[in-house]
Amino acid sequence: MSTALASVPKYKLNNGRDIPAIALGTFLGFDERGMAKSQNKQLRDVILGAIDVGYRHFDTASVYETEGEIGEAVRMKIEEGVVRREDVFITTKLWNTQHKREQVVKALNESLQKMGLNYVDLYLMHWPIGLNEDYSHSEVDYMETWRGLENAQRLGLAKSIGVSNFNKEQLQRVIEKGNIKPVVIEIEIHPQIIQKELVDYAQAQGVVVMGFSPFGSLVMRYGMHFPGPKLDNPLLLEIANKYGKTTPQVVLRWLVDRNVIPIPKTLKYKRLKENINIFDFELTSEEIEKINEFDTKTRYTLPSFWQTHPYYPFDRIDNPIADPFVKN
Repeated sequence: MSTALASVPKYKLNNGRDIPAIALGTFLGFDERGMAKSQNKQLRDVILGAIDVGYRHFDTASVYETEGEIGEAVRMKIEEGVVRREDVFITTKLWNTQHKREQVVKALNESLQKMGLNYVDLYLMHWPIGLNEDYSHSEVDYMETWRGLENAQRLGLAKSIGVSNFNKEQLQRVIEKGNIKPVVIEIEIHPQIIQKELVDYAQAQGVVVMGFSPFGSLVMRYGMHFPGPKLDNPLLLEIANKYGKTTPQVVLRWLVDRNVIPIPKTLKYKRLKENINIFDFELTSEEIEKINEFDTKTRYTLPSFWQTHPYYPFDRIDNPIADPFVKN
């Protein structure tokens, strides 16, 4: 069957299903035209390479417009006999403009059609924020949206359901008011925003945490360097040299050692191999604590253009940025 180079452990979800301990992110960011798109099947080819080196978990969302190429790559590898469908874990997300209960199943069916698959392993509510088609604020309560996700699970279109970009109070409300408990919360986690309170709460409730943007300031964002630890940070270098690893591998392992599923993303084959080769060493509790000290509560995903929405999950700022989803 599989000839993967890396063997990835799994966590048990609160519904008894398994989830691989690392995922490949597939958000390509924004360019001058809006949401960046894969050119010449580049992302599909990355997924093909990722499956070969051992990735079995792929994280996407309807708004990323990458579902089609992920589905194509997975189907190709199934046809080659490299994997079976049940070997691959696919996470996708419901976008904010489809938050009415009756829209959820329709939205997931559209995602499945793009992927050419019969089900996803995990369906997340991308944000607690409901929006109308013109991106004006909708008053739809995310609990109504959650009922729609519950319907999708009951229909077998999603094996598991969860939330993304929720704060602690919002997660708590879904846990207490929902009929099906979320299995996962996906949030931004890196050394500059360690999210200890939310991670501790979720894990105490049996909710697995997935962390996006795991490298924080180690990598360039929006074409520039931001303040914070870099690849040559002395502490990270010292730890990396001790284990014969790179500083990005140390940061990914820091997440794994906190029982958080990291979601690194790359289009480079060399980095694909590097990022998954993190399951043969462990950090000490002292090393984890030292990395925790980089925490400055810095978010790189901060949609302040939504901050007047009643369900905006983060603190408000003085100068919100322009909404990239609204075409001028």
